[in-house]
Amino acid sequence: MSKLLSPLKIRDIELRNRIVISPMCMYSAVDGFANDWHLVHLGSRATGGAGLVIQEATAVSPEGRISPGDLGLYNEGHIEMLQRITSFIHSQGAIAGIQIAHAGRKASCAKPWDGGKQVKKTDGGWTTVAPSALPFYPDDEAPQALDIDGIQKVIADFQNAAKRALKAGYKLVEIHAAHGYLVHQFLSPLSNHRTDSYGGSFENRIRLLLEIVEGVRGVWPLYLPLFVRISATDWAEGGWNLDESVKLAAILKDKGVDLIDTSSGGMVHNAKVTVGPGYMVPFAERIKKESGILTGAVGLITQAQQAEDILQKGEADLILIARESLRNPYFAINAAKELGDEHKWPLQYLRAK
Repeated sequence: MSKLLSPLKIRDIELRNRIVISPMCMYSAVDGFANDWHLVHLGSRATGGAGLVIQEATAVSPEGRISPGDLGLYNEGHIEMLQRITSFIHSQGAIAGIQIAHAGRKASCAKPWDGGKQVKKTDGGWTTVAPSALPFYPDDEAPQALDIDGIQKVIADFQNAAKRALKAGYKLVEIHAAHGYLVHQFLSPLSNHRTDSYGGSFENRIRLLLEIVEGVRGVWPLYLPLFVRISATDWAEGGWNLDESVKLAAILKDKGVDLIDTSSGGMVHNAKVTVGPGYMVPFAERIKKESGILTGAVGLITQAQQAEDILQKGEADLILIARESLRNPYFAINAAKELGDEHKWPLQYLRAK
C-alpha cells in the first residue's frame, strides 16, 4: 500500500487515508446557516474518497465572520443542518472535521466575487475587533482593540462553538490561528502592539491561542483529535516566523493538540511570497522534526506522486488539498489508480471502476 492511501489513527479516530480536504470558504451561508450547497460540496469530497473532510472556517460569533456568507456555530439553530452534513460524510467512510474561526480585523468583508473589500458600517458592515487598532488595508476602518472582557468573550465563543460542533457530529476540531485572522493577529508583532499580558513577548503573544486551546480541549472529548492551523511565517520582516512556529508547536503538543496544519501568510497585504509546487512543505517538515508533533502539508500539492513523496520522506503526516479538490473531487480515487493502489469505491459508482 502507498503511504498516501494508508490509514492514520489519531487518538480514537482512524482516517482511512492521508488525504484531507482543506477548509475552504464557500461564502454561501445566510446568517451562518448551512444549506444544500454545503451538503453537496462537502459530501462529494467524502464520496470522492478523502480520509478527512474539514469544513470551512466557521465563525464562533457573528462579528467573527469574514463575510455575511460565512458559516457559523454561534447559534444552536446552526446545528441541525450540520448534523445532516456530518452524517452523510461519515456514511461515505470519511471523517467530518470543522475549522472554528474568528476573522478579527479581516471580518466584515464582501464576498470575493463582489470584490472582497471591507464593508463599511454605513453600508451594512460591522465593527471589527483585533489585538490593536490597526487596519489590514490602510483605507479600512480601524478595528476596535479588544479589552480583557472582549478577549474572555472570544475564548468563551471558541469553547461554545466546540460544544456545538460535538452536538453536530464532528469528530475533529481545528482551531484557525492562521491567514491573518484574529488568533494569528495576536501571534504576530505586525498586528499586535499591545503592552499588556497579551502583547510584546512571545509568551504574551501566544497567550490567547493557549487559552483558546485550553478552553476547547476542556469541552472537546479526549478521545477526539484537536488540530491547530497556523501560518508558519508572515513572509514579512519583523513578523511571525518559522522559529517561533517551531517553538509554539512544541508547546501546543504539550497542551493536547494533535497536529499542526501548516500554512503561511495572510498577515499583511503586501507580503512577498515565493510560490511554487509544495512551497510550504519545508515548514511542515521542520515543525514535525523539531517539535515531535504531527503535521499536515499544504500549498500547491496537486499530484498523487508528489503527495506520496512528501509522506515517504517523512516531511509531513497528512496531505491537505484545497484548489485541486475543487478541480477534482475524486482526487483520492484517482490517486489510488495512479499509485497502483486500491481504494473502496462507492457502490453506486462501481460500474465505472
